[in-house]
Amino acid sequence: MQPGAGDPSTPPGRPYAGPAEGTFRIRPLAPHPVDASPDASTPASANGLGAPTAGTLDAIAAARAASQYGSPAPDAASAAQYGYGAPDPQSAGLPVPTPQDPPPADSRPATLPELRIPGGRDAAVPMATPESVPTVDPRLAVALGRPVHGDSMAKRAGRSVRKLGSSAAQDVAEESRIGRELQQPVTTGRVIAVTSIRGGVGKTTVAALLARSFNHYRHDPVLALEADGALGTLPVRLGVESVRWSCADLADILTPAMQLTDVTGYLVPVTDGGWLLPASQGRLGAPLSMRTYRTVTLALRRYFAVTVVDCETLPGEVARTAMDTAHARIVVAPMTAEGVGGTRLVLDWLAHLPHSALATTVVALTANSPDMTLDLKTATAHLREAGVTVLPVPYDRHLAQGGPIQTALLGRATRQAAVALAAEAMERAVRVR
Repeated sequence: MQPGAGDPSTPPGRPYAGPAEGTFRIRPLAPHPVDASPDASTPASANGLGAPTAGTLDAIAAARAASQYGSPAPDAASAAQYGYGAPDPQSAGLPVPTPQDPPPADSRPATLPELRIPGGRDAAVPMATPESVPTVDPRLAVALGRPVHGDSMAKRAGRSVRKLGSSAAQDVAEESRIGRELQQPVTTGRVIAVTSIRGGVGKTTVAALLARSFNHYRHDPVLALEADGALGTLPVRLGVESVRWSCADLADILTPAMQLTDVTGYLVPVTDGGWLLPASQGRLGAPLSMRTYRTVTLALRRYFAVTVVDCETLPGEVARTAMDTAHARIVVAPMTAEGVGGTRLVLDWLAHLPHSALATTVVALTANSPDMTLDLKTATAHLREAGVTVLPVPYDRHLAQGGPIQTALLGRATRQAAVALAAEAMERAVRVR
């Protein structure tokens, strides 16, 4: 069928006589000068620079259709019907659209979604990394002096002479028994809390000795947790040079999806093994809250087989909470009359807890001087009347010196007392299911 012979899909006119299919021609369009007056066939652009506009394109399309079909160009309505080009609204009698203002830009700042983690921090805002703080002032570190051995030279020489005529079988058997107790497997992490009735009686020292004993005998991770925010000295006793993250910081970071390698990135590695989480950065500030302590201990106990907690002194809120929720408890008492009497009051308070706390409590009777006048047997019997086990920790020159504890410099009796205390605490901690 020829074009225009009753075919409604083609416009009226003559048959196509233009270039062959697949070819095209470009007609140059001379731009109009800025000051030239436009005629009817080539309208000027709206900006006066001769750039083609919608009216110019329509004129070009009409002229091309006239040259191809040999007839005048169809009007605007036909052009719109057959798709020759966009009609001019004014010539077609169509309403002229009024320009609309662009939508106002959104003045609100672009924000990230409000993703929150336990502790209330906004996940979109990263937490600032605390500064590393030295545990000992560098001006005082040079004044620590040379560490001394716990036993005097004469005592060590006499023990060496006695070993020549004695059998070591008994000592080996005792060491094997204690090693088996310390290496007992656990299904879940065990928490051992250490506290006292007042400061300065060796509470932190006993906690450090326990942590080192567990690290020496056990092959699974061990954590030393400082819950005494009032300028505690556990980092110093464990030989840590600087601290960064504290319990309060970690309480806002811990999530159930974290792995052990993620958690240890916020802890302080101890030289002889194990990890440390300090309560503060050695500054006076807000005390450790009970909520923070519960959050940290419940989250970390699934990563560590044993957690030794250096609590604040009784009757502090965190200390009472730790004593109530721990698997085993160690109460450090000084070998003085007032110290033994006050510790007995604490044991009576433990007896009135909802669960049997005395069965998992051990008393460490410490000697802070080589010349203690209180009779050891009398003091031990008075405390045992409450139904607890009492173990003495003898005076040690290395411990009395202060500073980092070096296991190799401990007196022989001190090492035995520390291992025995750790074994008693572990034996009672595994009883709790």
